[in-house]
Amino acid sequence: MKDMKKIITICVILLTAVSLQAQKPAAGDVQDTKTTKEDHSFSVAKNLEVFNAIYRNLDLFYVDTLDANHVIQTGIDAMLSSLDPYTEYFADEDMGDLKMMTTGKYGGIGAIIRMRKDSTVCIGQPYAGMPAAEVGLKVGDVLRWIDDTDLKGKTVSDVSDMLRGEPGTTFVLKVLRPGEKKERSFKITRRNIKISAMPYAGLLPNGSVGYIDLTQFTEGCSMDIRKAVISLKEKGATSLILDLRGNGGGLLSEAVSIVNLFVPKGLKIVETKGKIHAANMVYTTTAEPLDTVIPLCVLVNGSTASAAEIVSGSLQDLDRAIVLGTRTYGKGLVQSPRELPFNGSLKLTTSKYYIPSGRCIQAINYKNKRELGDDGRVPDSLANVFHTKGGREVRDGGGIKPDIEIMRDTMANVVFYLSNDDVLLDWGTAYMQQHPTLPAIADFRITDADFADLKRMAHDSGFKYDRLSEKNLEDLKKMMKFEGYYDDAEAEFEALAKKLEHNMDRDFDKFRDDITKLMASEVIKRQYFEAGMVEEALKGDSDVERAVEILKNRDEYKKVLGK
Repeated sequence: MKDMKKIITICVILLTAVSLQAQKPAAGDVQDTKTTKEDHSFSVAKNLEVFNAIYRNLDLFYVDTLDANHVIQTGIDAMLSSLDPYTEYFADEDMGDLKMMTTGKYGGIGAIIRMRKDSTVCIGQPYAGMPAAEVGLKVGDVLRWIDDTDLKGKTVSDVSDMLRGEPGTTFVLKVLRPGEKKERSFKITRRNIKISAMPYAGLLPNGSVGYIDLTQFTEGCSMDIRKAVISLKEKGATSLILDLRGNGGGLLSEAVSIVNLFVPKGLKIVETKGKIHAANMVYTTTAEPLDTVIPLCVLVNGSTASAAEIVSGSLQDLDRAIVLGTRTYGKGLVQSPRELPFNGSLKLTTSKYYIPSGRCIQAINYKNKRELGDDGRVPDSLANVFHTKGGREVRDGGGIKPDIEIMRDTMANVVFYLSNDDVLLDWGTAYMQQHPTLPAIADFRITDADFADLKRMAHDSGFKYDRLSEKNLEDLKKMMKFEGYYDDAEAEFEALAKKLEHNMDRDFDKFRDDITKLMASEVIKRQYFEAGMVEEALKGDSDVERAVEILKNRDEYKKVLGK
């Protein structure tokens, strides 16, 4: 029965594609004149029949018994991966993931969990005001039992599935806290967990610039932003920074509502264009704005995508805000859910979106990538020129190019590996055991003694970090040995290898500033949670400092916007 359900599901997915393909193309699309509608329909029907025949033969005659769930899911994944990264199939058991993507809600305990190097799962970060934090779970607690289920050998995914469940259900979680020998037991009742899309909003130290951090576009986030803007203005904010760095997007409607806070009613913000008529829509501002004149700066980076690009790009196109940072990701595709049999859903790309200037910022042409084998990116030389409301030049085809570009420093290898290593986690746990109460975030500092402690723990734990230069040198040595050139250059290689040997003390000292930022964040999150991490990260943030500088210089602000 399960086999047949999977076959039916994949057939429905394909037949849904058939019905979409058979529709009249939207204006501007080009029909393939070589393939008639009848040829296309025959081709689809033929391939569906071949697929079913292949599976029937495999199921009947293959030497081993097939796992239908695995085999059919592999086929679905392969089919969808040939299209774009955003078209996804969600089976009934995965619908919670889709719900969480759109609403930010799920039933659980409200904590991030992570895997340690010893293959145990521990608490990585509890969320403020959620069940995990309320019962007293702390960062670093190793999860041992959920009711009568031993968690030894379980993956993060396994444990996550067990922690989630219907709101109101209760279970007993046993953990081992670092430094203790006896397990602790916590009785936890699952709740509807709503992850805040806006972890922090506040006045910056100068007292006149308001800062809002928005991490995703989930249901209701525009109302949170509205309340934050009102609150910040009441506290004395005369300009605003909206931080969309690392924001991967979400609901298009919420993006339009956020733009509407700062621009007049009745403006076209987004237009979507797809293959079928139902995919062609125009989104305009429908409410009276909150503030159309307060100076505004939007921070972006390479991980700013989708709905976040709609907000930053629309405010740029309307000359309403300065965009500052690095070029955004370039996701100009819109996904829509389609219900499938057996409570599944298909999230598929149905259209492209176009912001007020008329440009689409999609960076990768997946059809060309699929058919031509290149990276699918539109080269800057072929990008089309558009104009903002005030006449400034902007271009399509590659994300949002900031009005003020900031050169981004790359993260040192030692810092990257340290940020994901148990030694940092264990150091933070030991620090909090010695300092159970922290000072205010503004007053918190990592001392020389703290830095020395982490360095010592890194040595004692055998902390390793791969060096890209060492890896590349080894690859070159292998190639030269294969081609017969290595013997003549062996002495030079050995001398170079010696210079590239690990020197942890040297690397820690060289990148001390970055490492102390990691250390501060690791400690702050344990008492002040996610909001505290954002506030701590603002210290010495060069993007924020540049934004404040330009917001306080109204002549430069107007000049950038062409006013």
